[in-house]
Amino acid sequence: MLRAAGVGVGDEVVVPAFGNVEVAEAVVLAGALPVFAEIDPATYCLDPSGVEASITPRTAAVVVVHRFGRPADLLRLHSVGQRHGLLVLQHGESEAPYDEIAQRRQRAAYLDARLRGVLTPDGGDGHTYQQYVVRVPGNGRPDRDAFARALRARGVDCRVPAKTPVHRLPEYRRCVSLPETERASDETLALPVDASLTKRDMQRIVGACNALGGLLQPAF
Repeated sequence: MLRAAGVGVGDEVVVPAFGNVEVAEAVVLAGALPVFAEIDPATYCLDPSGVEASITPRTAAVVVVHRFGRPADLLRLHSVGQRHGLLVLQHGESEAPYDEIAQRRQRAAYLDARLRGVLTPDGGDGHTYQQYVVRVPGNGRPDRDAFARALRARGVDCRVPAKTPVHRLPEYRRCVSLPETERASDETLALPVDASLTKRDMQRIVGACNALGGLLQPAF
């Protein structure tokens, strides 16, 4: 994708550091340098202001990643690209059938209305809930990991969507300040909203989360 677009040696490409190490790998394979920009804490996608702050004379492109079924702000990102003469490329998520998306949205709405002690996702326009990602505020402690272990012990199949931000991996380590990215990596947890889940499954998820959530002291 990048080579076909003319990106190569000596170029910089702005990418997110939250998840998707393969995006940074693709930049390196094209001979370019990945530059990590901040995310929007509500969408987990690239923040247009963060992208603009990362642009240098060597910047050739921006790779936008849509996250968890929530689309990035393409209008603003394309506007940034136009102002600076940059390519704006998309790394998309696979689309599910409409009826499956409708069922996921139904389950997400159920969780939105009942979960306590965690921060539920900002649905926003067009969210397909490929993953239902909550935040477990750490308040200085690794509450998210302990919370996840306790949920699994109660039969809830949860997962950490992005444990280590890419700019903290040894092969991509950068001296860059991305507080929202790092906070999201520390706090996010994906709960199941699969179309196959029964009402009893959903009740078990809510019951387990709420029983644990009451023990937290969230940092709002």
